[in-house]
Amino acid sequence: MKKIGIIGGTFDPVHRGHISLAMDAKNQVGLDEVMFMPAKTQPFKLNKQMTSPEDRIAMLRLATEYLQGINVSTVEMDLEGISYTYRTLRKLRETIDPSDKLYFITGTDTYLKIGIWKEADEVLRENAFIVGERPGYKGEELRECKCMYEETYGTETIIIKNVRLDISSTEIRKRISEGRQVVDLIPEGPGRYIYENQLYR
Repeated sequence: MKKIGIIGGTFDPVHRGHISLAMDAKNQVGLDEVMFMPAKTQPFKLNKQMTSPEDRIAMLRLATEYLQGINVSTVEMDLEGISYTYRTLRKLRETIDPSDKLYFITGTDTYLKIGIWKEADEVLRENAFIVGERPGYKGEELRECKCMYEETYGTETIIIKNVRLDISSTEIRKRISEGRQVVDLIPEGPGRYIYENQLYR
């Protein structure tokens, strides 16, 4: 049985905070593999313009190419329609061994909102979760939510310590559009790709 972690998002662009969460989850939980899974169209970002799927996938592959056990999956990109997590995880299960265990990796804020996701009960019943916790940030609320999901759905949730970097993709895009440096916010490969392809200008 393999333990596989999944990190979803738009990754527009991928940044060092995303990589930090993936590495912390892999190391602290002993995952065999972590997959970055970029969304084609997120339900909460329907009115926002995104960089092309090809560019976002290319940046992710550059960011992870030298990280052992960290990969990029296009399963969600290949599905038609809105990128709902339950559909993605259903499709992913068709491509892995039935004995493999999936862990959805996320931060505290996202974990607290899973209950409003489409088909949330299916997502919570059939998958485990790894939550990156920032010291002193919504700790009590996180643990109350963890207990509620466990009692209601039998959801396994593992809370890890994640040295969260105060970075957002929105801030990175803004900096680039203003001609400011982002070398401290994103890995070298994606940074070079953004410069060469004039993204976010």
